Amino acid sequence: QVLLVESGGGLVQAGGSLRLSCVASGRTSSTYAMGWFRQAPGKEREFVAAITWNIGSTYYADSVKGRFTISRDNAKRTMYLQVNSLKPEDTAVYYCAVQRPQYTGVVRTTTRAYDYWGQGTQVTVSS
Repeated sequence: QVLLVESGGGLVQAGGSLRLSCVASGRTSSTYAMGWFRQAPGKEREFVAAITWNIGSTYYADSVKGRFTISRDNAKRTMYLQVNSLKPEDTAVYYCAVQRPQYTGVVRTTTRAYDYWGQGTQVTVSS
């Protein structure tokens, strides 16, 4: 069992920045990859970024490339998402999750490939 807790969301103006955090506890030793997803009102949850836990390889949705940076601190069992140059369309609840072990070796970008979702942190970008 893995418990994930997100934090760092808030209300910012367009062009602003935030740093989201996701702290993991429990059985995390076999984690291959973790990801950030977001869900805007009335829309499906979508992939934002992912990172492999050991090597730190990163993957991004096209909509956030160049603006968002995913990173992790293995010792703290914490994953981060630095979000810069925010746009109103980035407004959503941001979730972190652990990729299911059966997908070890390949980073996935679909929600069904992930488990142990956190409670989410709200990011609101005003224009």
